[in-house]
Amino acid sequence: MTEPTFAPADTDLLTEPRLVVEPGVAARVAAVADPVLQGMGYRLVRIRISGESGCTVQVMAERPDGTMQIEDCEAVSRALSPVLDIADPIERAYRLEISSPGIDRPLVRRSDFDRHIGHLVKIEMAVAYQNRKRFRGIIAGVEGDGVRIARDDVAKDQEVDVVLPMADIGDAKLVLTDELIAESMRRGKAAEREKKRDLGLAPPLAPHAKPAAQAKPKPKLKDKQPAKKPLPTNTKKHRLAADRARRGETDPD
Repeated sequence: MTEPTFAPADTDLLTEPRLVVEPGVAARVAAVADPVLQGMGYRLVRIRISGESGCTVQVMAERPDGTMQIEDCEAVSRALSPVLDIADPIERAYRLEISSPGIDRPLVRRSDFDRHIGHLVKIEMAVAYQNRKRFRGIIAGVEGDGVRIARDDVAKDQEVDVVLPMADIGDAKLVLTDELIAESMRRGKAAEREKKRDLGLAPPLAPHAKPAAQAKPKPKLKDKQPAKKPLPTNTKKHRLAADRARRGETDPD
């Protein structure tokens, strides 16, 4: 199985702290998973523990550039599973699930907001801002310790632009839009090209880009005309000979 390869990671991005952290058992899992992920060149996004159909521990991770391929998830699972077995942060049997953040991803770091400027986001504050906890709008920028949101859920006499303190955010998640899907596809293709370059593989030429072999023109053949029978040299002589032949006469010498 091919192991994922990495370009040199920005150390600041790799070690950037999360704004949103988990409580309780999920926090214990995060304490075990975070150093393992960083040692492999990944960042922890979120830990989710659910009890539906047994206990499932979801570890959401990504590369510092925000990408995460299937090979990355498999590599993290192989490395993290034995460490969790030894640390035993969960007191019951569980199923480990490694996943990418997805397109409509949670935003848990300052760089997440910075990377998704211009996209629609839903934010729930852990501490109310202007007597309000829920906000929705376009990420307009990151300013100091806050994120500026151009709200699309404003009522009359409310401010359209607000700067929310990032330290007071309880949950933030992108809203799925056509623009977000298109950008995610572009990033996915760029990550795939980078992976092929790291492996020394040249990307295949697109079928429509291959020059078609030009067919050599066939030599043009001249139209063959049926051979013409030679005209008689003396038409009258031939008619007289034919008449004598019908009468049974012989040609004179």
